Amino acid sequence: MNRRAVWGWMFFDWASQPFHTLIITFIFAPYFVASAAETPARGQELWGYAVAAGAAIVAILAPILGAAADAAGPRRPWLLLFSLAYIAGSAGLWLAAPGADPLPVLVFFVIGLVGVELATVLTNSLLPLLGPREEVGRVSGSGWAMGYWGGLVSLVLVLGFMVPAPGGEATLLGLAPVFGLDPAEGEGARATGPLTALWYVVFMIPFFLWTPDAPRTAKARGATSAALGGLGRTIRALPKRRSLFAFLLSSMLYRDALSGLYAFGGIYAAGVLGWGAFQLGVFGIVAAFTGAVGAWIGGRWDRRDGPKPVILASIVALALVSCATVATGRDEVFFVRLEEGSSLPSLVFYVCGAVIGAAGGMLQASSRTMLTLQADAERMGEAFGLYALAGKATSFLAPFLIAVATGLSDSQRVGVTPVILLFLGGLLLMRRVSADGRT
Repeated sequence: MNRRAVWGWMFFDWASQPFHTLIITFIFAPYFVASAAETPARGQELWGYAVAAGAAIVAILAPILGAAADAAGPRRPWLLLFSLAYIAGSAGLWLAAPGADPLPVLVFFVIGLVGVELATVLTNSLLPLLGPREEVGRVSGSGWAMGYWGGLVSLVLVLGFMVPAPGGEATLLGLAPVFGLDPAEGEGARATGPLTALWYVVFMIPFFLWTPDAPRTAKARGATSAALGGLGRTIRALPKRRSLFAFLLSSMLYRDALSGLYAFGGIYAAGVLGWGAFQLGVFGIVAAFTGAVGAWIGGRWDRRDGPKPVILASIVALALVSCATVATGRDEVFFVRLEEGSSLPSLVFYVCGAVIGAAGGMLQASSRTMLTLQADAERMGEAFGLYALAGKATSFLAPFLIAVATGLSDSQRVGVTPVILLFLGGLLLMRRVSADGRT
């Protein structure tokens, strides 16, 4: 196994993770919702439409792109194209000044989101080329861990040097924001866009220098039409490939549930436990740290026993921690009443966040490995395109079910219970998946 090629491949996870950590989850999205639109409600509505639009574009293009890349062979020209889209989209988020027209900002966000998601499809399809089968699980876990570390480091840098702490003008390190960034104009949060773009440019250099591309398998002429024909045949044949079909359905459910936990965990903590921005930031750091550790451990476990037991154990852990979250309120833990003002509920929620980070890291890394066992080696790009399609096709499901459950019960705690059902559905389907993908 070429270790330098492996390190170069893993640098993609490090380079791309800040988009998810800084832009989608912790810094830019909350800023946009609160400050960049007429009202927070309008900001949340617009952001939701933008995320949905990006997910729909990825769902349509990912399997086509993967199949076309398989037919042509090399991934690097495609990857360069979508990297440029990612960089331009991220940099354009600087335009999100208070009172500015939000439409250009949302267009840039969608461009960046599509760019990073399709670039991920292409880099994931190179995973089986990096070494022997017995090493793929370890490489996938280490890469996912490296991504979490990248997100953690970028978050610490932003909180320590760019964004002021709640209620003040200094950062969490007690410093004035660097480069004279004006908190009143939201420049610290807006600067995460250009920072994310620059981060990607710098840390993708090892990938392009060290990681070999897939060999050319056909002339460019006719490759796309041949790929589309092959993709259609693959989709029609999916019900006959019971293990692959069950895995795609299972991953569709449990990844949607995990996305729901990520998207609504901070909202739940703010509404039910009364957390502020500082506590949410610490929560994010804890989850990112344990996610990195969990992905690394999961990669070693995957190498020893294969990905299926790692996936099953991770789903069970996430379902249990979801139950613990529902059972925890501002003055109670596991439905046991506590003295008013007790710090135990917050402590339990921090522990839940640590478990979500660790189990989520293991789950996503081993899922990537499992797909390499289920798919045909010569059609790996197509397989990861279908995997992306499965992940996006029902990405609305968890938020929709959470919204319905919350509306019917008028309770945030009851509202998150649908994620438990989604995890259980994924667990049942996962039991039908063959460990070696032969059925």
